[in-house]
Amino acid sequence: MHDIDKGLYDPNSDTYFQKPYIDVDEWRETSVRHRYVHGGFEGTDTRFSFFFPEKDAYEGRFYHFVPPAAGHEDASINLRGIEDKIAFALTHGGYFVESNMGVTNPFAHIPDPAIQYRASAAAAEYSREIVAKMYGDHRPYGYIYGGSGGGFKTMACIENTATWDGAVPYVIGSPMAIPNCFTVRAHAKRLLRGKLHLVADAVEVGGNGNQYEGLNDEQCAALEEITRMGFPPRAWYQHETLDDGSLPLLTGYIYALDNEYFEDFWKLPGYLGTDVNGSAVRDRVKHQTSIVSVNIPDMDVSSNINKDMSGVDESWKRMQTHLAVRPTIMLDSVPAGNLYMGGMQLIIQSGAAAGYRLPVERIENNQIVIGEGFGLEDMLEKLSLIKPGDAVLLDNSDYIAIQTYHRHQVPEEKYEGFEQFKDNNGKPIYPQRSVLIGPIAARGAAGSVQSGKINGKVISVAALLDESAFPWQPDWYRTKVKEHLGDAADSQFRLWFVDNAFHGDAIKDSDDLHLCGYLGVLYQALLDVSKWVEKGEAPAANTHYTVNNGQVAIADDSRILGGLQPTIDLLANGSKKAIVKPGETVRFTAELDVPNENERLLEAEWVFDDKAAEVQKTEELDGTNKSISSEHSYAKPGIYYAVLRVTSCRGGFEADNFTKIKNLARVRIVVQN
Repeated sequence: MHDIDKGLYDPNSDTYFQKPYIDVDEWRETSVRHRYVHGGFEGTDTRFSFFFPEKDAYEGRFYHFVPPAAGHEDASINLRGIEDKIAFALTHGGYFVESNMGVTNPFAHIPDPAIQYRASAAAAEYSREIVAKMYGDHRPYGYIYGGSGGGFKTMACIENTATWDGAVPYVIGSPMAIPNCFTVRAHAKRLLRGKLHLVADAVEVGGNGNQYEGLNDEQCAALEEITRMGFPPRAWYQHETLDDGSLPLLTGYIYALDNEYFEDFWKLPGYLGTDVNGSAVRDRVKHQTSIVSVNIPDMDVSSNINKDMSGVDESWKRMQTHLAVRPTIMLDSVPAGNLYMGGMQLIIQSGAAAGYRLPVERIENNQIVIGEGFGLEDMLEKLSLIKPGDAVLLDNSDYIAIQTYHRHQVPEEKYEGFEQFKDNNGKPIYPQRSVLIGPIAARGAAGSVQSGKINGKVISVAALLDESAFPWQPDWYRTKVKEHLGDAADSQFRLWFVDNAFHGDAIKDSDDLHLCGYLGVLYQALLDVSKWVEKGEAPAANTHYTVNNGQVAIADDSRILGGLQPTIDLLANGSKKAIVKPGETVRFTAELDVPNENERLLEAEWVFDDKAAEVQKTEELDGTNKSISSEHSYAKPGIYYAVLRVTSCRGGFEADNFTKIKNLARVRIVVQN
């Protein structure tokens, strides 16, 4: 049993959480039969949900999930399949805990952000009281986990309390992640629009490897900046669908904390906006015009507050205004040319709606189509106030300005991606703002800034192609843990990288011809951290990796790789790129391996044409390593990619879909006449 160390938060002695109540207690039949208990604490906003298994399935532990955004205690209740966190807990010897973290509106100001780990700890401790009454007096082991913003919260929980015995924070950022990972991404996308297909092709398997080929100096500089900031180049393959993440929401956060920046950017030396020959000035739209007419369709405007949106790539969208039908506004004139539409706003300058800002989705002739945004619940009322002749301004100035905000946020402490913005003496190259947003955002999101002072066993799962929480940041946290624990760090902490995985944890959004996802590794990490705590069984070693100029590279030798993921060395006619004629047979060979003796290969799937996306051949596997081969021919000229997907798992869990671990490899086939 944990002893509460001096300085750690103890919910049992917190008078704020001394009056728990239960308002729902019933057995439910879903994917797994369970007892559902819902309640809260009198006099507080804290609500919780507990999901208890039947007695013969219980082994004395619980798994506690924290989503990126607080505010809902049932965020996981409707998930199914391998995304079903509740079913995972109930079928692996535990019960499941979730709370609203003491917050009713996650996007409103939280006066004391520490309420998030305090309320989480109070709910977890109360769940122990209930399960002890159900199954006899005992202290259940507790394990907390969450990704992205939930990773911030997980780290705050395991650092500031002794409530949990272990934790699995996944796809985590650093205190300098917000808003900087998104600002640099938006900047690169703006400058490289129309050229990102060249970048993606260069770094795709069989490409020439030179991502800068075909770019001008300004574009090369933007690409180098985001690469050194940590964006994985291979992630550009999704350039057509890659948005700016939560930056539209975070822009409002910067308005509140550093509003003067948006004027300084266009006026003061050292900011991109004062470079008259630069991209900011070239892409800026500031067009004065007037209203001709307003078309307000019969529609509802509502916030998309969906408690089921708990995934790491979607939680922030819960407060986005949903428009059933897009309103349109006819303007007297619009600017000519190929406009940069990112962050475009229509600002009402006169009349009854003066000062109101509307997001512009697109411009069709002289008509603008209103887009979705944040804080627009009163849109219908405001639109009804707009009259013909009212003066308006089409303006993207603020959104362009925010895209280089990271240059003016350089911390004194070393953070890998920010070292490029310092001179040889360690001083910032660009003028710096008086406020450092990242740590403020980190504290607001979790109640504390992560320190590495963990109180329990921790396994962190990271995605090597993480486009939103760049992969050097989990290494930053590992460094902080080592600073705290010294030589004892390996007895309490692991970091596992998963190759071919993005930031998101939603299977429905996964592209399984480029991505394998990390959910299998995540679930196995939860099982392994529990064995580490309960039985003293040390988990697999840290992934062997290096960090250089913002980029993380893992070892290509499975004997030293560490982590859990199987490795694949796939070749076509002995190379990563094969050039053949129509009808000519291509011979594919692959060497498969697993990094640990207690794991074994399960299955291989061959997809010879990624455009068709059909599995042509499936092979059952066994053992820790395997050589496999296949053949295929292509009838027509073109460029094809053959994909090999491989699944492995821990011995004894063959039927456990939750803990199947995947990887994939691709080769390029060029068919020429």
